[in-house]
Amino acid sequence: MLLVRDFVAHMANEVVKRLVDGGQIETKASVAVVNRVRQRMMEELTVEDRLNEEVRQILIDHQDEMRRTSVSYQEMYK
Repeated sequence: MLLVRDFVAHMANEVVKRLVDGGQIETKASVAVVNRVRQRMMEELTVEDRLNEEVRQILIDHQDEMRRTSVSYQEMYK
């Protein structure tokens, strides 16, 4: 993930603040809303990281086959 967790928390806080200030949402528990928005943002931002890790593991699992067939890492990663 390219964004720092603290920055994601700041963005979530700003999103909720602007929605409340703009009258688009009403809440008495803005801290809880900020936490939920931050959590969802973190989940979305880490999808690529999880996918890349899964691909790395698949490539590691197949590295012997790749060596036998002379297939490059880049070709398998496509």
